[in-house]
Amino acid sequence: MEVLVNNKLYAVQPHTTVAGLLQFIQLSSEKGIAVAVNNLVVPRLQWDQQALQPSDNVTIIRATQGG
Repeated sequence: MEVLVNNKLYAVQPHTTVAGLLQFIQLSSEKGIAVAVNNLVVPRLQWDQQALQPSDNVTIIRATQGG
């Protein structure tokens, strides 16, 4: 199935979770990120349970430091 992640199309396995997606795109160990699926924020504690659906729109935001 395909999901849109930050405006880039990814092909993932059916029943892929948010955590699985982050692992697939090599962001699973990153700190300071937030994830929204179809404009709804998914709390970090639910990343392992939140399964993605075909054509979901996933937004990943990374906190950055600056001055």
